[in-house]
Amino acid sequence: MSAVASIQLVRFTIDDLLRVPEKAELIRGKIVKSMPTGFRPNIVAGRIFRSLADYSDIPGRGFAFTDRMGFAVPELTSGRESFSPDASFYSGPAPAKPMKFVLAPPDFAVEVRSEGDYGAAAEREMAAKREDYFEAGTVVVWDVDPESGTIRKYSWADPTAFVMFATGELADAEPAAPGWTVAVDRIMA
Repeated sequence: MSAVASIQLVRFTIDDLLRVPEKAELIRGKIVKSMPTGFRPNIVAGRIFRSLADYSDIPGRGFAFTDRMGFAVPELTSGRESFSPDASFYSGPAPAKPMKFVLAPPDFAVEVRSEGDYGAAAEREMAAKREDYFEAGTVVVWDVDPESGTIRKYSWADPTAFVMFATGELADAEPAAPGWTVAVDRIMA
């Protein structure tokens, strides 16, 4: 008689993710932790959040969130079940349990590049994450590059095309955040 070792695979849930102290996302039942960001990317993300927060102060517009906000979504084709963008805007209702994640995707998600977010492999990962956002129902995703001082705006209507915003221009997140604009100079200063 031979002994067979059994391996029990644990599939983590959104409730498990809520207990993780670091920034993380749920993908294929696994908790995937994110590396801390650097000085400049964090300042850029903070400035975007601050502008979105001012925009969302008008009652009925929605909510602006920082980088630790969790959005739980039904499992996507990739296996992803959550997002935690660097900044975001959500126009839906507040969660019934306000200490929990929003049970929907953000309308507008901001991904600010960190030091390790450059090169061919990083580009593939970022494109895959944008596909996940759009599959979940996100309307606009920004790819913010602090090194070049540019913002690429992608939209669910044409997910592979982008609008580039650079120094001297106003960036928008239409139609996800109607009427909101922010100066690229202010974000990248």
